Amino acid sequence: MKIPVAVLGATGSVGQRFVGLLAAHPWFEIRRLVASERSVGKPYAEAVDWMQSTPLPPSVAEIKLARATPEEADGCPLVFSSLDAGVAGAAESAFARAGAVVVSNAKSHRMSRNVPLLVPEVNADHLELAERQDHPGMILTNPNCSTIGLVLALKPLVDAFGVEAVSVVTMQALSGAGLPGVPGMRAVDNVVPFIAGEEEKIESESSKILGRFRRDRIEPADVSVSAHCNRVAVIDGHTQCVSVKMRRPARAEDVRKAWIEFTGEPQELGLPSAPVPPIHWLPEADAPQPRLHRNLGAGMAISVGRLRSCPLLDYRFVTLSHNTVRGAAGGALLVAELAVEKGCLTERSAGTRSRG
Repeated sequence: MKIPVAVLGATGSVGQRFVGLLAAHPWFEIRRLVASERSVGKPYAEAVDWMQSTPLPPSVAEIKLARATPEEADGCPLVFSSLDAGVAGAAESAFARAGAVVVSNAKSHRMSRNVPLLVPEVNADHLELAERQDHPGMILTNPNCSTIGLVLALKPLVDAFGVEAVSVVTMQALSGAGLPGVPGMRAVDNVVPFIAGEEEKIESESSKILGRFRRDRIEPADVSVSAHCNRVAVIDGHTQCVSVKMRRPARAEDVRKAWIEFTGEPQELGLPSAPVPPIHWLPEADAPQPRLHRNLGAGMAISVGRLRSCPLLDYRFVTLSHNTVRGAAGGALLVAELAVEKGCLTERSAGTRSRG
């Protein structure tokens, strides 16, 4: 029997990705869809401006949109949130207090002391941090879309050689701005060299994700990250040019081998959304490219290429990830699958029932 779930912010760009991915998920079933007050009571098909390349799933078309209150999502032990950061913090906390496991794509709780910031291949052990939360439910967070692609590429290097410093320049897709998105006259024939708050998120989140779990806290990684973020005229797919300084000497063939052989707990557990492999090494001189490579592993894998020596640090390379799949809804699904496999949902749901 599938686990009933609710999606908060279901009509937005990431919310639509959640709906599309959940419609065919083997473990989860959409029971509630939540949107803004102006859409409450409308059938989903009527309220949503569907922008995905696949058709709107018939199974959700007639679901009437609900308010963002725990009462309206009663019976859903698992809640996916793609709410705007302005309202996400309070709403997600309310659902967790009501006993739900909330997997959030918003920034509101990411850096909170007792909230894990999860990329399951990188830091699955951080899930234990959520047991320190003081409400019946649980809040788990998905990182910034660019951070996910970066730390997945860095993790094999951290494990094999240690990483001391990182410089990253991002070229981020238009879909990362949500709906209605970047106005056409700003996007076409242009590069916008500023995305509010993005550089700070990449720098702080990377340190938390790559850090060590120490009983009741995360010890941030001792790695310096400098980020420059740009919005470019690509629909989906964040490309990043990365330079790294290693702590130990590394040959280029050893760096490639670390990426090629890398696997994580989601792959070992066989989680439904886990890509195999999670990292694709692309040897072509002009790879990776968003149009060609963003859908590797059904959009859940990242790709790396153009490895070469760096005259300032040690090595430089290019990495690409699908920002609304791996970097948002798909990444959150993988977090939820890990939580289910680790028994978080069973423990919390049982605790909630005993309180009722």
